[in-house]
Amino acid sequence: MIERRFTLTSARNEPIRGDIRYQETTTPLPVVVISHGFKGFKDWGFHPYLGRRLAEAGYCAIHYNFSRNGIGDDLLNFTELDKFRENTFSVEIDDLYTVVDALEQEFTGDPLDLSRLALMGHSRGGGIAILGASHLPEVSCLVTWSAVSTFDRYQSDPQVIDMWRKQGYLEVKNARTGQILQMGVELVDDYLRDPDRFDILDAAASLEIPYGIIHGTADETVPFAEAEALHRHARHSTLIPIDGAGHTFGATHPWGGTTDHLERAIQETIMFFDQHLN
Repeated sequence: MIERRFTLTSARNEPIRGDIRYQETTTPLPVVVISHGFKGFKDWGFHPYLGRRLAEAGYCAIHYNFSRNGIGDDLLNFTELDKFRENTFSVEIDDLYTVVDALEQEFTGDPLDLSRLALMGHSRGGGIAILGASHLPEVSCLVTWSAVSTFDRYQSDPQVIDMWRKQGYLEVKNARTGQILQMGVELVDDYLRDPDRFDILDAAASLEIPYGIIHGTADETVPFAEAEALHRHARHSTLIPIDGAGHTFGATHPWGGTTDHLERAIQETIMFFDQHLN
């Protein structure tokens, strides 16, 4: 199997670090671009394993870190806290566009069949993937895992917004390490400047491509009701519940091995791509 790291330059002149995985072949392969979630990164938990499983199934899997996700050269720890604080939804959408735009020019030595391109995303990255798929005509299908149906997690609460603006940031905790991370007021300003641009349900409703919605029925972070809302709006969607699964399908970081729920999610993903991307 080919596994190679790459670095692209974002629209804001910052590094986008990624990995590409595929089985060595002379035949062009369908491509899956995968976006991680909030406080996630390309090397978190199940992501490398997912990439290898997709590669074994005959796909070219591309993972990447959003340029302001807080992960730098270290790749496993949040060392760029200033960038995490400055991250916005616009930055993440633009990063996805940068990766997709680079496929034709930066990966000429890899066997990519860009006529068969899929987007995939977990949690907040699922929302980014939905928005991206709604604007990128080259995307053939979409799969999300545990995707949010809205980015409005804080912005509609006046008290939270008032506190956010007064101190300039909102604190969130990295549950694994106890590290306190700050989300700058730039995030809420970016959202409130043009909330229609970030309307995930509207984007889902506009999709004209097959869309697989994979979601655990016991998701403790993004309720299963959000998957049902996405399914109601996206007329070409298939809702694939994973009974009893949580937000990460039982996977942990550091990687502790696969789980029954994760295997089911991966199997459903591969079957969906086999049906709609091959």
